[in-house]
Amino acid sequence: MIAAAEYEFIRELVYDLSRINLGPDKTELVSSRLRKRARALHLDSLESYIALLRSPSGAEEMTGLLDAISTNVTDFFREADHFDFLRHTVLPDWERANSRRPADVLRAWSAACSSGEEPYTLAITLAEHFQTRSGPGWSIVASDISTRMLSRAEEGIYPQERVKLPDAELLRRYFQKGTGKYEGYFRVRSELGSHISFRHLNLVDSPYPFREKFDVILCRNVMIYFDRKTQEQLVPRLKDQLAPEGYLFVGHSESLIGIDHTLKCVRPSIYRRVNAG
Repeated sequence: MIAAAEYEFIRELVYDLSRINLGPDKTELVSSRLRKRARALHLDSLESYIALLRSPSGAEEMTGLLDAISTNVTDFFREADHFDFLRHTVLPDWERANSRRPADVLRAWSAACSSGEEPYTLAITLAEHFQTRSGPGWSIVASDISTRMLSRAEEGIYPQERVKLPDAELLRRYFQKGTGKYEGYFRVRSELGSHISFRHLNLVDSPYPFREKFDVILCRNVMIYFDRKTQEQLVPRLKDQLAPEGYLFVGHSESLIGIDHTLKCVRPSIYRRVNAG
């Protein structure tokens, strides 16, 4: 097990880099993940890995550290009522508001995309809605702090047991079944993936590198890893990235109660930027 002083060093380093707040109950998890990272670097012990982080060359390992620490739990159509709300409320409202501007594109941001299940679920939802409509349609930015997860997301290949969709027809329409060495896997079809751009981004860094505002932002199950101060800094930044009347979705276990903001709560975990905000 990692020594108390070394765990405190890791905890403070991770917080400074990402604002991820590691509590005292994460000692065993952190030890396990950092040992695995040490082995990947051909280091003989956890102590050697921590010595690397403390050394002048440790700066080159910061991305590797965050990749190792980041928690990535996700599924296709996770918290499915969010995508129902998109389909039944957000998208029809957006089309009515933009009916006189056919060149407009609906822009969405999956702000912590992990291994890609969230942005691909979002893409399927949008593709289904826009498939019979003319015009430019839609685009998605998918970002994450973990370069390892981004690589998996951009690859878009998943074990069969992980591709659980609400309708079997969606699987046929948006995935290719693997053969040969990819037997038992499914790959996202390029036609769907072409609407998504992936980029490495730390949510605590500012300003964000986006020119256009977003009609939809999904920042779900992220703030639970941040302390209140970081949450209070993050929410206004996300609000500023929303187009007028745009929507912010947070996780079901998250709430903006107690955070100073100007967003309107549409329903629990769904917020909207009103024109005055």
